[in-house]
Amino acid sequence: MSDPLERGASTPPAIVGEGCTQRYDPQALTPEDGTEFAEAAELWRQLQQGEQPPEGGDKQK
Repeated sequence: MSDPLERGASTPPAIVGEGCTQRYDPQALTPEDGTEFAEAAELWRQLQQGEQPPEGGDKQK
């Protein structure tokens, strides 16, 4: 986007499946889409063990 007066617009990534199985195509996702989540494996481990998330992630205090 080189023109600062040009309207911004977003486009969703490609979708696969239909109905209840519809999801974004994992092959089409990039870090620009916000798909990078390096701590996902650790969070999944904690959730499976019933642990609390690390301090700073719990905003309900």
